[in-house]
Amino acid sequence: MEALLKDKNPDKGYVALLGWAPGAIEAMDDFDRRYVVVAPPWAEDYSKKHDIPYLPWDFERLNDRSMEIAQTLKDMGVDVAIPLFEETVEWAGAINSVLLDNPRLFGQSILFRDKALMKRRAQLGGIRVGIFEEAHDREDVIRFLKRVNQTLLKLDGDPNDPIHLKAFDKAGCLGHRVIRTPDEVDTIPDDEFPVLMESHLDGWEFAVEAWIWDGKIQFLNISEYVTLGYSVFVPATPELEKYRPAITAQIERLIKTFDIQFGFVHPEYFVTSDGEMYFGEVAYRPPGFKVFELLERAYGFNAYQGMVLMFDPRTTQEEIDNFFPEAVKDAKGVAGCFGVYPRRRVVSTLEMPAETENHPYFDFHELAPPREETVTKRTAFGTHWGLIYFFGEDTYTMRDLLKAQEELDFYV
Repeated sequence: MEALLKDKNPDKGYVALLGWAPGAIEAMDDFDRRYVVVAPPWAEDYSKKHDIPYLPWDFERLNDRSMEIAQTLKDMGVDVAIPLFEETVEWAGAINSVLLDNPRLFGQSILFRDKALMKRRAQLGGIRVGIFEEAHDREDVIRFLKRVNQTLLKLDGDPNDPIHLKAFDKAGCLGHRVIRTPDEVDTIPDDEFPVLMESHLDGWEFAVEAWIWDGKIQFLNISEYVTLGYSVFVPATPELEKYRPAITAQIERLIKTFDIQFGFVHPEYFVTSDGEMYFGEVAYRPPGFKVFELLERAYGFNAYQGMVLMFDPRTTQEEIDNFFPEAVKDAKGVAGCFGVYPRRRVVSTLEMPAETENHPYFDFHELAPPREETVTKRTAFGTHWGLIYFFGEDTYTMRDLLKAQEELDFYV
């Protein structure tokens, strides 16, 4: 492994990447930091073949040997562990509590994983959140649905305000359901409980990516959703960017409330019609929907390398200032992507629509031919079948283009 690290800077930090992410590994190959990838055993052969510094570890098995990985990394001289996926956030907290000799980091990581604890901590910090409760069975869900709508003074015959159900510790849209009637509660499988229940917030939902070092924001991006679970683009439209000062203030409050000294956060917020900002949730790992890749397309900097800068205790402010561009102003264009989900129940082939492929903003796609003909019904937000990427000059053209993709068939 020493031979693999010979081109790296010994005066900078030695980092462990928790989880297998090809984009992150490529970024580290082109960066000056020493690194090791900690990933499941199935990655070993590929790592050896491609000279990737690698350490096998099964993140699914929490047992008495779980802290062995922290000691192993410490013995190797690793300075810090960086989580690349939701499932490795807690592991990073546990490992860093040993590597950085700071036991509170493990407790902090649990706050980032448990959505109910997360919202309670946010409330304690004076951050505005919607109504939320935990549900252990379907009866809890029905009670919450009725109580929320009673609070909203709904009359008989009025349509219910929906409630949202989310898994306690899953990423993004996984396990996210919208419930409007008691009948829909019967469709929730037993194994999804317990869940977090939230009231619906009518407003503009968006995401933020913030790189934090020394307790301060070093770069802040606002990602605009066109339709949640389908499409996102960066930088955002001027209408959303006008909230940047208020959003920055919210992130600073989040940093203080969760006592974040370093790292990367990906929170989601709502802006209501009267301009109030509500906190949705926050993740301590890279966002989904390839936002890091979109940022590189729009700005030219590698977001994974930026994340490593934030975690490395040996980073300098001068290095950071030279690394990050100026938000919005330095963007070379607008980058967006659309997650395709088949609109038909039976499909046989992938067929790119001409209006997509011939659009001047079309970049490339990662869609594969269908592996099966019958399309399973999309539960909750489901999982897309692949992404289509776009790049152009105008935020409004991008927004309208991404919205238009929802009416097209890519699998026929």
